[in-house]
Amino acid sequence: MPGRILTGSASRQPAAVPGHHEVVAGAFSGETAGYYARYRRGYPDSVVDALAGSLGLTSADVVLDLGCGTGQLTMPIARHARVAIGMDPEPDMLAHARAAAREAGSENTLWMLGSDDDLGGLRFLTGDGALGAVTIGNAIHLMAHQRLFTQVRPMLRIGGGLAVIANGTPLWQQDSEPSRALKLALEQWLDTTLTSCCGTDRESRGTYADSMRAAGFDVSEVVTEYYGELDLEHIVGGVYSAMSPDSLPAADRRAAFAAHIAGALPETPFVEHVRVAAMIGRIR
Repeated sequence: MPGRILTGSASRQPAAVPGHHEVVAGAFSGETAGYYARYRRGYPDSVVDALAGSLGLTSADVVLDLGCGTGQLTMPIARHARVAIGMDPEPDMLAHARAAAREAGSENTLWMLGSDDDLGGLRFLTGDGALGAVTIGNAIHLMAHQRLFTQVRPMLRIGGGLAVIANGTPLWQQDSEPSRALKLALEQWLDTTLTSCCGTDRESRGTYADSMRAAGFDVSEVVTEYYGELDLEHIVGGVYSAMSPDSLPAADRRAAFAAHIAGALPETPFVEHVRVAAMIGRIR
C-alpha cells in the first residue's frame, strides 16, 4: 500500500490555500511524534546564538515559536528571552515538548495548543507590540504565510523580528549520492514520487522573502552550515518522523524496511551537509 511522507510539523491548512499541503488532524501524533522527538535534528548552540543576535532578543522579551513540534527550537531560544511560548496544533508533539522541558529544567517555556489560525486570538490576549520575536522552524510551508506575516507584524515590538528558518533540506532531497540513493529507496518502498523540499528550496524561500517585505518587514538572511554523521538507526528514525502514523510500516515490517534502506545506501555513516538558513524580518 503506498505511503506518504509528510512535510513538517505545524498548523493544518485547508486544501484551498494555494501552494500549501493539507495536513490532516493526527498526522504528527502517536509514534510519529515519538520519532520526531528522538530523531529530528535540533539546533546547534552557534545557530541559536546567531538567531537570537539577529533578532535582537533580550532577557525581557517574549518569543513565540510557532509550529514548535517537540520544542527543539523553543527550549534553546528560551535561554535568550524572558519566556518562550511553543505553539503547535498536535497534542502529542506538545506532550513530548513538555517532557523534554521538564527533563532539561527549562522553566521559562510555556506550551500552547494552537496554530497560525489562532494568531488573531493570541493578539487579543497579548495586545500589540508584546512579542520580541516569532520563530517558525521548518514549518512555514504548512501555513498560510501571507496572512501570517501580516498578522504577526503588529504583535512585535519595535526592533523585534520574525524568523523563518529552514533547518536543512530533507535527508532524501539533498544534493549527494547517498541522498539520491535514499530517495530512490523510499520511492520504491512507498510507491510514490517524493518532490517536496518542505519550503527549503530557493524558489520557496524567495516567495517567503517577498511576502515578508510586502507585510512591512526589512528582510535579511543568516546562514550557518555544518556537517553531521547519521547511522542507520537515525536515518530510519528520521524518515519515520516524517510519516503519518497510518503510513508507518507495520511493526513486523520495520526490520525489512531498515534492511531495504541499508541495502540502498552506498555507505554508512551518512555524512549530511546541513545548511540552516534563517530569514529574518525586522521591524524598524
